[in-house]
Amino acid sequence: MYTVRDVAKIAHTTVKTLHYYHKIGLLVPEQTTEAGYRLYGKNDLERLQQILFYKELDFSLKEIKQLLDGKLDREKTLIHQKALLKQRIEHYHELIKTINLSIKSAKEGVDLDMDTMFKGFETEQEWQEALKEQNEHLKKEYNVDLSNQIINVESMNELALEAQSFNKDMIRFFQEGFAPGHLAIMERVKKHLSFLKRKGLPSSPQDFLNQTKFFITDDFHRNMLEQQQVGYSYFLHVVAENFCHQFK
Repeated sequence: MYTVRDVAKIAHTTVKTLHYYHKIGLLVPEQTTEAGYRLYGKNDLERLQQILFYKELDFSLKEIKQLLDGKLDREKTLIHQKALLKQRIEHYHELIKTINLSIKSAKEGVDLDMDTMFKGFETEQEWQEALKEQNEHLKKEYNVDLSNQIINVESMNELALEAQSFNKDMIRFFQEGFAPGHLAIMERVKKHLSFLKRKGLPSSPQDFLNQTKFFITDDFHRNMLEQQQVGYSYFLHVVAENFCHQFK
């Protein structure tokens, strides 16, 4: 017989995980002593091996329990999962192609078109991974946790494309020496805020000013903008001040 710590070590998992599996009836130890200690037998280890296998295939714990308890057709379920994995492999190949194009364009100093840049962002999981570093920063510095929010992939792609387009236009204005209050800049800002308003996001002149102020005071976001163009975060803030003054 094996203790819960023995099993955790053997299976490269955690005691907490095994306790949870017991709680939901997914992996019930063969014996529980009067003192409350869990003892696992050979059959339990074999079941755990199956659980971990199915987890690698992204089955939910509920589905795994149904499979192991014989409530789902194992063959049909695995065939379906195999098809999903093939789709994922193909999609990862597309992501690799996109990354390679991005690396190539960075070396050559050539901008990728927007469709190519965002070709790979097709699932909520990919967006969560893309936003992971930013979310961790917000949680650490401001105790704001956005990681559990549901992501609308289509909407996020639209927002990302608009952000890319807006920043590209603003950086061009900056590089070409346009004054922060230039009419062309004000019109582009107005168009950007109209887009945000249609998406139900903060879009008033004051909202825009507050956002750009945050960009220059927060290291993480300032660096993101400065990597695109040195001085851009400060230029954008002055643009927002001009826009707020004109349209407040």
